[in-house]
Amino acid sequence: MDLAVAAGKPHVVCIPYPAQGHINPMFRLAKILESKGFHITFVHSEYNHQRLIKSRGPKSVENLPDFRFETIPDGLPSPENDATQDIPSLCQSTSVNCLVPFRNLITKLNTSLTPSNVPPVTAIISDGVMSFSLQVAKELRIPGILLWTTSFCGFAAYLHYPHLIQRGLTPLKDETQLTNGYLDAPIDWIPGMRDIRLRDIPSFIRTTDPNDIMVNYLVGEVGRAYKASAIILNTFDIIENELLNAIKTHLPLPPIYTIGPLQLPHSPTPKNGLNSIGSSLWKEDPECLNWLDSKQPNSVVYVNFGSITVMTSQQLVEFAWGLANSKRTFLWVIRPDLVLGDSAVLPPDFATETKNRSLLASWCPQVRVLNHPSVGGFLTHSGWNSTIESVSAGVPMICWPFFAEQQTNCRYVCVHWGIGMEIDSNVRRDDVESLVTELMEGEKGKDMRMKAMDWKKKADQANAPGGSSCLNFVKMIEVLRSSKF
Repeated sequence: MDLAVAAGKPHVVCIPYPAQGHINPMFRLAKILESKGFHITFVHSEYNHQRLIKSRGPKSVENLPDFRFETIPDGLPSPENDATQDIPSLCQSTSVNCLVPFRNLITKLNTSLTPSNVPPVTAIISDGVMSFSLQVAKELRIPGILLWTTSFCGFAAYLHYPHLIQRGLTPLKDETQLTNGYLDAPIDWIPGMRDIRLRDIPSFIRTTDPNDIMVNYLVGEVGRAYKASAIILNTFDIIENELLNAIKTHLPLPPIYTIGPLQLPHSPTPKNGLNSIGSSLWKEDPECLNWLDSKQPNSVVYVNFGSITVMTSQQLVEFAWGLANSKRTFLWVIRPDLVLGDSAVLPPDFATETKNRSLLASWCPQVRVLNHPSVGGFLTHSGWNSTIESVSAGVPMICWPFFAEQQTNCRYVCVHWGIGMEIDSNVRRDDVESLVTELMEGEKGKDMRMKAMDWKKKADQANAPGGSSCLNFVKMIEVLRSSKF
């Protein structure tokens, strides 16, 4: 008998790529599925499991009746500092080293080695770039589903990496193409993508190495996406509708379920202990919210460059003085590892200049911060979690994309959705000052805020009963319950 149709509660194993920005949406999805009657096994890397215990305490990984944690090794030595591992190394290691431990884990879950109240595994939902899981799903004849944690525009751009190689657009001939205008070449042949340049394609193509780890890794991952039982995306139809329709028409992809924004509730608040567990690998500073309570509506600039972005000491100083010179109130999240190869040290007189109108934190509960009435703008790295969370909160953005599909997200935010302004990668304090001033009190800032609120309403509607994301989620639930793909 297929495990997929075995009697009992459906059991979904969720395995994210082991980095914060990938863990968060998978964790939200897993909690929603548990609230809908699924048994969940959530698989962390051993390193991130320990980070979670360090940041949130041992209770954060305690097994609940229908929500259990397991771990597998990522194949890398654990870093000495509490930081995200090197991404190329992590990609290479997970693709080579995780298949066998993951297969062994699924075997254990399906045998008497687990408690009797754990039902057989009926489906696997893995990160889009952890596609080795599809092989295990195929062996067990159960659905293997991919959650791509990117925007759909980012995912569509990755799907066309093979075509970029075929057209000779990557690898670059030499590094002068990074600065001689080559990256401004229009890309007008991806179905549904308008007003896109080569520089807006996910940044891993900016290499001269034909054996580049990230390009080859992503070509392999998107190639296997076609073999999934289904693909889930944390977006909603109307914001990427033209591209969604075009890609579905032109590429033989499996069923696509757009069920975002995942931070908006699909169901009542989970009970039975789920509220006590979370996914943050850094300890969150609760003082942020108390501080925001003391500020006027729409008066605070929230600054956070995510969990992976790094910058130089000079770039940190330019951002610091740009914020200081804007005279605006701001909340700035500065990770300990934000500065490349060094500690994040601000100028001594910066604290004096910004006294009583700034708060610096090492990490914070971002969704709650963005939805706080006092937050009026977001200076962001344009990661998709941050972008979709800002859209959901109706907060306009200043975008400083760092790598991957952040460049693609930035282009859509600024050009297609009209809710952001891009800052040059060679950041200068005068530009930061002028953009922050425009965002918070200029005419363009007011226009962006109105558009951002309009997108917020559309995101709310997508998740409301009868909305596109709600209906897509119901369809996905029905398929998971029946295992009919």
